[in-house]
Amino acid sequence: METFYYVVVSIDGDYANLKRTDIESDELKLVARALLPPEISEGSRLKYEWMQYTME
Repeated sequence: METFYYVVVSIDGDYANLKRTDIESDELKLVARALLPPEISEGSRLKYEWMQYTME
């Protein structure tokens, strides 16, 4: 299983916009906050591994 790294760019209600940091990309990924750690804020760094987001 691959590992991906993200930064939280913005939070909009029940969703957060994430940007990949392990590759060069301008695309944002919209993710439901229910799938993310509850303590996230804008600028938080996340790791996605084994179908789960964790704080980095």
